[in-house]
Formats: sequence, C-alpha cells, structure tokens
Amino acid sequence: MRRTFDDTLSWTATGTALLLDAVAGWGEEQYLAPSGLPGWTRKHLVAHVAANADALRNLVRWAATGERTPMYSSRRQRDADIEAGSRRPAAELDAWLRSSAERLAADVAELDGDRWSAEVVTAQGRTVPATEILWLRSREVCVHAVDLATGLTFAGLPAGFLAALADDVAAKRAAAAGPAVVLSAADTGDRWELPGEGGPTTVEGPLAGVAAYLAGRPHDLTDSDGSPAPSLPAWL
Repeated sequence: MRRTFDDTLSWTATGTALLLDAVAGWGEEQYLAPSGLPGWTRKHLVAHVAANADALRNLVRWAATGERTPMYSSRRQRDADIEAGSRRPAAELDAWLRSSAERLAADVAELDGDRWSAEVVTAQGRTVPATEILWLRSREVCVHAVDLATGLTFAGLPAGFLAALADDVAAKRAAAAGPAVVLSAADTGDRWELPGEGGPTTVEGPLAGVAAYLAGRPHDLTDSDGSPAPSLPAWL
C-alpha cells in the first residue's frame, strides 16, 4: 500500500478545497447544470458528497464509541436523501456541503489515536480499520471534484492520490469480471494488471489518464495498435 494516514488526511483537505472553491458563488443555474455523472445534475453530486460526509461521521462515531453505527440505514434511504438534497435551493445545498465537511473534519481531529485501529464496516460491507475512513473521503472529494465538470481533470489531482487510486481500483477490478488489460503509466513507470477475460490488451498513458480510465471517467487512452482502450464495467 503506497498511502499513509497523513497522505489521506492531506488528500482529503485538497479535494475538499477543490470542491468548495469550485461551487463558491454558484446559483441555481450553475447547480442545475449536468455533472460528469450520467443522469445527475451538479445538485445531485453535491448532495451525494454532503451526505457522504455525514455518513462517514457515523463511522468515526463507531470507532470512537464501539457502538455499531452504519454509514446509511439502507441503500434506499441513501438514494432518497440524495434525491431530496438535489431539490434543495442552491444556498441551502452549499451550506450543507460546507457544514458537513467541517463537522467531519472536527470529528476526525477529535478521534483518539488508539481508536484509529478500531474496525468499522463500509457501505459496501467491507470490514476495515478506521484509518480507511480518510481514504474513503479523499477518494470521494477528489474524484467528485472532477465530476463537477468545471474543467478540472485528473491531471489536476495530486500524483500520490492518483497512484493510490489506481492501486485501489485495479485491485477491486482484478477480482471482478471484465477484459484482461495491462496498464502502464508512462510518466511514472507504474504498472497494473487486470487478469480478466481473453488475451490481455496493453494500454499505456500518463498516470492521470490511467487513473481516470480505471475509475470509469473520460480519458484518451488507446491500446498498442491505436484502438480505444477496452470498456470496463462499473467500478462502484
């Protein structure tokens, strides 16, 4: 694993700042524009990020007290909260995004060092140490800062975060169905293999492009003969 607790703390701060700076001053028109995620406006996306902060606070509370506190009561409730959030006025949605991020940061700062090793369960059902909470949040804010579709690309995210994201997504994809692909980051020398189906396709490009491809975001990677890189199934 090429990420530390301090890395994820830093990436969370960076991604949060990118998000908050991007939406600063937005009115209804900007918020109702399409995001980079199919079927979602920027309001949907911001509501999702704000709800995620509140949900991760539940995991921090779980780690702090030992009392089981799931991120969400159910997937249906999670989706309903995002839909309801997408109908909030712009100013109210902006306030929720900022206050939820501030509350999460305050909870994280107060968590006793020994409690970071406590086990919690993610929304996907994985049992992980509480230190993973910060990785989940950094992934959320950094990737979705790009998904706001304001012009920020994966190339504008920290290189260390991109490498950690590629490691994380490649490991998940290696255990799932999909095409066999060998990925190389030309600018860093990193390499990832997706064992998948069929003969492996070799794909090379900059780290930012590889991370975007693995995460299912827009990219311009091609295989060795110039054809578009194979389509991958959904990541999450």
